[in-house]
This record gives sequence, C-alpha cells and structure tokens, in this order.
Amino acid sequence: MDEMEGTVQPVAGVSTGVPRPAAARRIKPVAKSTLRPFRRTVASRALSGVFSGLNRVIAWHRLPKFLGLLNLIPIRDELRAKNLYDTTHLPSTQAPEPPTWDPELATRRASDGTYNDLSNPRMGAAGTRFGRNVPLENAWPEPEPALLEPSPRVISNRLLARQSFVPATSLNLLAAAWIQFMTHDWFDHGSPKRGGEFKVPLDKERGDSWSEDPMRIRRTPEDPTRIPGAKDGPPTYINQHSQWWDASQIYGSNEEETRALRCTDDEDGGQRRGKLILTGEGLEAQLPVDPNTHLQKSGVTHNWWIGLSLLHTTFAKEHNAIVDRLRLEFPDWNGDRLFHTARLINTALMAKIHTIEWTPAILAHPTTETALNTNWWGLVGQRVTRLFGRMSRSELISGIPGSEVNHHGVPFALTEEFVAVYRMHSLIPDTMRLHRMRDGVQVREVAMVDLAGPNTLKALEDGLTMVDLCYSFGISHPGALVLHNYPAFLRDLHRQDPDGAESRVDLASIDVMRDRERGVPRYNAFRKLMHLQPARSFKDITRNEQWARELREVYGHVDRVDLMVGMLAEDPPRGFGFSDTAFRVFILMASRRLASDRFFTNDQNVNLYTQPGMAWLNENTMASVLLRHYPGLAPALRQTRNAFAPWEPVSMVATEPPAGSLLH
Repeated sequence: MDEMEGTVQPVAGVSTGVPRPAAARRIKPVAKSTLRPFRRTVASRALSGVFSGLNRVIAWHRLPKFLGLLNLIPIRDELRAKNLYDTTHLPSTQAPEPPTWDPELATRRASDGTYNDLSNPRMGAAGTRFGRNVPLENAWPEPEPALLEPSPRVISNRLLARQSFVPATSLNLLAAAWIQFMTHDWFDHGSPKRGGEFKVPLDKERGDSWSEDPMRIRRTPEDPTRIPGAKDGPPTYINQHSQWWDASQIYGSNEEETRALRCTDDEDGGQRRGKLILTGEGLEAQLPVDPNTHLQKSGVTHNWWIGLSLLHTTFAKEHNAIVDRLRLEFPDWNGDRLFHTARLINTALMAKIHTIEWTPAILAHPTTETALNTNWWGLVGQRVTRLFGRMSRSELISGIPGSEVNHHGVPFALTEEFVAVYRMHSLIPDTMRLHRMRDGVQVREVAMVDLAGPNTLKALEDGLTMVDLCYSFGISHPGALVLHNYPAFLRDLHRQDPDGAESRVDLASIDVMRDRERGVPRYNAFRKLMHLQPARSFKDITRNEQWARELREVYGHVDRVDLMVGMLAEDPPRGFGFSDTAFRVFILMASRRLASDRFFTNDQNVNLYTQPGMAWLNENTMASVLLRHYPGLAPALRQTRNAFAPWEPVSMVATEPPAGSLLH
C-alpha cells in the first residue's frame, strides 16, 4: 500500500473526525446568498494611487520583490472591481433546471458542477454561459466584412507559421501537456456544426495553396438558452463542461460519464471499489481503450495525444492510490464514499500543482513565484500553515484554500477572455524524441501527429515503458509562445468530425477567428479595458524590428492587431513565458477559480477531505506523484526543484530509486 510522508497537525477548534453518512444526510443547502458586493479596502485604494503613477515610469515586474508584491495587490483588486461581468442576467429560454437535491451533494462534487454554490445550484454547472472580463458593451463582435479583416489565413501564413522551432528552454514538454490537461477540465464550446461557415480569404499574394477558396471556418455553436434574435446583449456561448476546477477531464461532466469510468463495488471482491478503471497492473497500467473510437477512455478525450494520455493515466493512478490510503483508514467505507473523497483530494492536488508549480515555472519571476505561493499558503507560508492551520480569515495572510467563499460580487463563470489567453498551441513541437531512461539513448523521433488519436499508444512500441515516456517529456522542451512558432501540423490538420466525415483545418486561422467571433476585443482595446497603456505604434508592442514591420504590413494600423497576435509579439517581463497583457487575466482568474469554489474554501478541511486526505494534499507535489507511479524516474528528478523545468539527462544510471529514498 502507498504510505504518505509526515502527518498533519489538527487545526485549532476543528474536529479531525469524519462525518458519518447519517450526518451528511442532515445537511441542507443554505438559503443565504454567497454573493456579496466586492468593496476595495482603503489600503488597496491608497496603493492604487501610489502605484498608478509609479507604473507609468516603472512596470510592476521591474520593482524590487517587496514593492512588486505590493503593486500586484491593487492591480488584482482593480480587476476584481472592474473586470468581472455576468451574462446569466440576459433573458433565457429553455434554461435547464438543476437536478433534484441529493443530501450527499453537501459533501461531494456533482459531476455536472451543480450545487457547488448551495444558494445558486446552477452556478458554474455544465451547460451554463461563459462570463466576460470586459463590459458587455465592449463584447460585441464586429460586423462582416470587418470581422474578417485582415484575413485570419494571411495572419496564419505570415505571422504565426513556424519557420523553425523556437524552444522554451526554461520548461519541459510536460508543461505543454499539463496546460491542455487543465483547459480540457475548464472549458469546451462544443463541436461546430456545418452550415453558415465564415468564408476566409486565402493569402493569394503568397501563392496560398489551401484546398478550398475561400477557406471555410465553422461557427461556434449558438447559445440555445438565448431568445432567438435578442439584441439585449452581445452573443453568449455555453460551456459544455462544468466550469469549476473539478477534474472533469478525468471524471466526466455528468453522472452517466462518471459511472462508466468507475469500478463497481463488487469488482475483484470489492478490492477495486471507489477506483477508476485501469487495464493492466503496476507501472504499465493504462486507461482502457474504447473499441469504437480507438481512444483511451476518460472524461474528455477530444484532441487526444500522448501528452494527454500520460497525464490522464497518471492522475487516474493517483486517484486509485488515494483510495488505497483511505481504505487503510476507513475500511468500512463503501465505493461511493471512497470515490468522491478521493476525487476531492485528487482535484485539489491538481489545483495546487497548477498554482504553485506549473504557473511559477512558466512565470519564472521572483515576484510572481512568491505571489502564487501566497495564493495557496498565505503570507505566513507553507510551514506555518501546515503546522498550525489557518492563522487568519484573510486570504492574504493564510491563503485562499480554507478561506470563505468569495465570488467578488459576480456569479462564478469562466470567461471568453480567459479562454482567449490560453491559446497556447505554440507550446507543441512538431516532432518528439523518445528516449530510454536506463541509458538516455534516443530510440526514435516521431511526428507529433503520429502520436495522436488512435495512434497515441504507439509511443510505447519498441519496448519503451511509461518511465521512458515520462523521461522523454522531462528532457524535451516545448515551443516558445512567440510569433512564427505555431506548429506546422496544426496548420494543416486532417481530422475526423463527430459525424465521421474527414475535414482539413488550419487551427491557427481558427484561433484568430474564434476570438473575433466571440467578441474578444483586439489587442489595443483589450489593453485599455485591462487598465494598461495601449500601443501607439507597432514598435510599442515589440522591440523586434522585423516583427514590427510584419505586423504593419499585415494590419496597417496598430488598433487592428488581434489579441492573440499582439500577446505573442509582445516583449514579456523577465522570466515570463507569456505577455504581461495575458497576465492580467491570469492574476484575476487564477485566484477566482479557487476563491469561488466551496470545495477549495469553506469545505477544504478534515471533515470532508479527512485527515489523511489533507496530509496527502499538503505533502505531495508533481514530482512525488510521478515517483509514486514511476519510481524509476528518481535519477532524473533527483536534482529537479520543479517537475515542469527541464530534467537532468541521465546516462547509464540505475532505474531503481536510490536506497533510502522516500516515494510516498
């Protein structure tokens, strides 16, 4: 059985017992609204006054760390006050009702995201609208033909197409897989349907040879809950997934999907109750393959490739390891209780890894690293919080986890602007080198398209193992988020539609079109709405003179630059993997995803998570997860501070962990 390192001290005034099912049944959903007006403190307003003048001369990221941290407080507070907009108030028709109340939902996540907020059961549920980070009057798409100008295909060819691979040398390829793993949890606009496609002009001046003229790009599915023809607000769109950070990419977004992924209570004499289904045993256990789609089974499997397979499989194994730990402590628990408690712990661990490992890796700046750790542990720090629990109700002092739910005055939803800043396809290389861990030898280099879809598990041919696969990701770099680095295979992608028909798409053109279609403001307008100075010229965006010339040739006027293109061209802060413009949405929404969710706030405690569950959450990291399931990785991870940073290449090393190593 997997054991855990260390213990967690009881939190003062909180029982370390676990409520019995009868106690859970007595809990009723509260009627009191969790929506409270967001009011900035006097200190926050004072800091705004100080730093608004200073930032005209010195940006926050150029200040000493302490001043930079102080600067981020009013930046985030201003965004909370001015950049959260609800769309659910727009008149609806055919809006689904929440499912019938089940008392068990007081203590577990619903697969569809309902009853996270007990006073507003549909908040953040699957099938609800995306919100906005800009005022609704600024979220209308331009009318055609302006909507298509300049042509997204011209932008794809001249500004985005990868000329040669530009690596992000501070990261490994796990970082690229991880963010797609996360976004598949957070959002999905649904599959575009045929009919009424956008007609995108080709880049004929450069001899564009696309197979159809004009290129046709399907539209985002309309919001079926809006009144047809309504002009009371800009177009809205539906998130097919639960909007909460609930690992729906693993567990599914409805109860039927979740049940199909779980072992039954009587399977293997009850030894697998509460677990996710895996085939095989030990290190090489895998998610099962669907005989119809030839893809592995998980909560979300579209755009499947070997990076997603690796992470879905690893965190399915992590769920099962947590179940084993809970069974040691609570041998009489049934499968439902084991499953849902393990899901709480596994989901929170993923949120923690993202907050204090992945994000500091891609934003490798001392100020942001401290700020992100403060989001989780508070200013008192990890050691104090783990030893004594929360010292204050303040999220600044003791972190967001375990604090009070706070929607900052607006019902929780992810936003179209949040989706826009996560357009990070440039992270993906066109090929991947597969290595053996035991001697570091490269076995073969494979086109990424040949490690996707039904071909995903071909990565494990030639005797390669999951340890080899993890190692290959750990020593490989993703692409940098810059112009001229969009993967070639994604710009000419042949894929099968849900109806079985094959289509050819240029994903770079689609990325540009999606932001325009959904009313995401262009770069300069977006910066103004995020309280940043707009660029007065193309040279204000980038110091790269060639890029500035290319932007001028394509766009003509700086105000026409698309948000994604501007962010890729922008000179980022030191250590940043993406722009300061994108960071404004990150600093707002990263904390909101935690602060709005009762399972990260009011209910992240030993009563729901259990004491061993809280210990598991507090003690583990991405590295410990990998080592638990693939202990042969120990030599490569020995000197690694962050599992998303490049690993040390190994040569002729033993694949067993060193004596005395702790693989908890």
